[in-house]
Amino acid sequence: MTPAARSLDTAPPKRTPGASSSRKVLQLLLSFSERRWDASVAELAARIGTPVATTYRYVALLKELQLLEEGKTGRYHVTSQVMPLARAAQLANDLARLARPAMEEAARDLGETVLLFQHFGDSAVCADRVECERAMRFTFQPGHSVPLGAGASGKMLLAMLPEGERERRLSSIVQRRGPSVREEVKRAGTNRYSVSWGELDEGVWSCSVPIPSTGHRPAVLTLAAPATRISDDAKRAAIVTLQSYASRIHRAVSSFSL
Repeated sequence: MTPAARSLDTAPPKRTPGASSSRKVLQLLLSFSERRWDASVAELAARIGTPVATTYRYVALLKELQLLEEGKTGRYHVTSQVMPLARAAQLANDLARLARPAMEEAARDLGETVLLFQHFGDSAVCADRVECERAMRFTFQPGHSVPLGAGASGKMLLAMLPEGERERRLSSIVQRRGPSVREEVKRAGTNRYSVSWGELDEGVWSCSVPIPSTGHRPAVLTLAAPATRISDDAKRAAIVTLQSYASRIHRAVSSFSL
């Protein structure tokens, strides 16, 4: 059975016993992102829920491994040492590799940026993107993430989750973002597409459609465009066209999994 054919449970995995310290070190490293690229030890301690003294030891270990370094202001950031890990993740992602030809054709066909998002925990993570050749391109780098339930991609991925997990995650999201999210996610699940306008980036319209499941973790195909150059008719056409490319990706992955 190929990696793409393995069934991936989206529920949180069981906690590994006897790995509390290791878990905290990894949580500390994973707390860095494009939105939070540096942090003080006190901030890191608050994020992972450990005393400052303990957090200093974790930071010292990651500095020893050259995964973290200290800036001039006493704030820490990850180093280029992590970049091979990101590249290894891209190379191992069968879905992204198989989706790439359809994404390139979709970007040419629609004349806008096309992105592939996958579900990881509380986030929708960009696994790949193909930019269009028109001016005012929307750039969203692989590895960039958005909170589950935010934007077209985050809402569509949340709608795709099994009901129990979806409701569990929705409860906390509604507390942060308001009750309208629940209706938007319900509508995305019913319509099999989700749209957003300026929710994550001012002036950007986006739509997201599910890639039918073939055993891989939930994934969506997303289009992003400046709202000023896409008419209402073009928006409706983009959703239909994107759905056809998502079906094409599904067939490519299904054939690969045989």
